[in-house]
Amino acid sequence: MTADGDRVPLRERTAEELLALVRAGGASTRQELVNSTRMARSTVNQAVARLIREGRITESDRAPKGPGSGSGRPAVRLVAVVDASAVAGIDFGHSHVQVAVADEQGAFLGHRIARLDVDAHAPAALDLAATMLDGLVRTTGVTLGSVVAGVPGPLDARTGAVTSPTILSSWVGLHPGAELTRRLALPVRVENDAVLGAYGEARHGAGAGRGRADFLYVKASHGIGAGLVVGGRLYTGATGIAGEIGHIGLPGRPESCRCGKRGCLEAVVSVEAVRARVALVDPSRGVADVLLDRRGGPVVERVAHEAGRTLGTVLAQLCDLLNPGALVLGGELATVPGFVDGVRAAVERDAQPAIAATVEVRAAALGDRAELHGALELAAASSPARADGDAPH
Repeated sequence: MTADGDRVPLRERTAEELLALVRAGGASTRQELVNSTRMARSTVNQAVARLIREGRITESDRAPKGPGSGSGRPAVRLVAVVDASAVAGIDFGHSHVQVAVADEQGAFLGHRIARLDVDAHAPAALDLAATMLDGLVRTTGVTLGSVVAGVPGPLDARTGAVTSPTILSSWVGLHPGAELTRRLALPVRVENDAVLGAYGEARHGAGAGRGRADFLYVKASHGIGAGLVVGGRLYTGATGIAGEIGHIGLPGRPESCRCGKRGCLEAVVSVEAVRARVALVDPSRGVADVLLDRRGGPVVERVAHEAGRTLGTVLAQLCDLLNPGALVLGGELATVPGFVDGVRAAVERDAQPAIAATVEVRAAALGDRAELHGALELAAASSPARADGDAPH
């Protein structure tokens, strides 16, 4: 899971590509690998031989040849060897729980997601995550070596407890790490979800965050949060809750926020706020799935652009303070047409010109799975064999 994938030797990238095809079921013989990749047979044979030597794939029963395929010997099937020290990631959103299991290279072995009002049902969300992960472990046959989870609210790094009595109402005072450890019988590390999103983009993304020493990751979904990378390392603040930008007040805005105040950024710019605005502008449109199907349309794009400009006005001030090399936008809203353009327009308009000219504004390369990828990356980096000192403290 290197953050420097473009420097990996070609032979290693070739082997990883073939391994991914075998693991995903896209090919199970050498000939199928040749057909799928259009690589030379000698290249495929060399890469397969290397993977077999490394114990990452094995040869199984000979695959039966199809009708009309000739009378030659049946082809040998290739089977990916499941790593015994897999890692798991858990992503608690405000309205979903998703879990994934990956091998030591970061390749997904299994993924599940379920919808739930996570804010109001902490015990149910924790139980659901444990149940889904247990099911994935049984399905994939792995033995977990490390687990990392992300929560969408302030988490005190000194105690491991959720600290806000309003943002995650049913979680306040809970220690998610301890709760998950008890349910899974495994040590579980917990971080803020936006911090994990930043970590995922820094380590595994292919966009603006990867390779950057200084960038700001912003998750725009049912809430608004940020993760800050400074000097190539995550900055989480004195008590671990840096990046809680969702409750910055917008002057003159009357919208009520779940934190008890009015005019908070996430009360104005969130999935719910955008959906409500679309319904107001175009009452004839069904908006329940308007952000999930990504189809957009003129009304959605206009409303999303406006929401992006509102967020961008705040981010422009943060850019003046922090001078990041990039603003990386994740979460559901970042996938809606018009939103990222709106953020970019506001930053270009409102940030100090010398800063606006140098900051890159773009959507997260990992999309709305950045947090889950970050959890998996951190789980691998936190294992004794892979600890590299780059993880947040």
